[in-house]
Amino acid sequence: MDASASHVVTIDGPAASGKSSTAQWVADTLGWQHIDSGSLYRAATWARQRQAGSPEGWTEASVVAAAANVSLRPEARAFYPVAGDLPIGDAIRSVEVTADVSRVARMPGVRAWVNERVREAARGRDVVVDGRDMGTVVFPGAPLKIWLVADPWERARRRLTQRLERRPSDEEIAAETDEIVQRDARDATQTVQAKDAVLVDTTYLTQPEQVERIVALARAVVQKR
Repeated sequence: MDASASHVVTIDGPAASGKSSTAQWVADTLGWQHIDSGSLYRAATWARQRQAGSPEGWTEASVVAAAANVSLRPEARAFYPVAGDLPIGDAIRSVEVTADVSRVARMPGVRAWVNERVREAARGRDVVVDGRDMGTVVFPGAPLKIWLVADPWERARRRLTQRLERRPSDEEIAAETDEIVQRDARDATQTVQAKDAVLVDTTYLTQPEQVERIVALARAVVQKR
């Protein structure tokens, strides 16, 4: 068990595997708080975009400097990124941020900055955290680590359904699948499954089913302590 928090459940996995929505639901069910590390990568990207310079010329030092006043603010069941005292809100979900966040997330200095913010937020709390390094770097001693996966086609279908708020066509899903496969290839050396993680393949599971499975695992771990 990681000494910096009362209980920690980590949920890692490839992009668009549903980590954040599942983690939030699991946290709500357990009565814990959710930390979405991806929101920090997006907030750092948003902060850097507000300054001058083409993304091709960004350095990790410039991104970390731009995000110096970004932190996580706790609310009832989740943490949200703020810039100073001001909530950033949906700005981190913009098309522009989405286009550049993968570049930022590959920067070791930014990853270290994000991971430290997550550790600080989790200290002394019962949390469900999701992201890239949660079970391997940030909380290597977490008693329950989940590796969430799904078929790329299904991940693309779910992402488009959420984004478009309608049923996507096969052509749209195929194009989105290509993007997801390319991102998986870029992230392959950085998004790694912890050796003691429990693999949960959600390709054929509904979200309530996957949440129920993870909650049951979490409650079993808590009862053993």
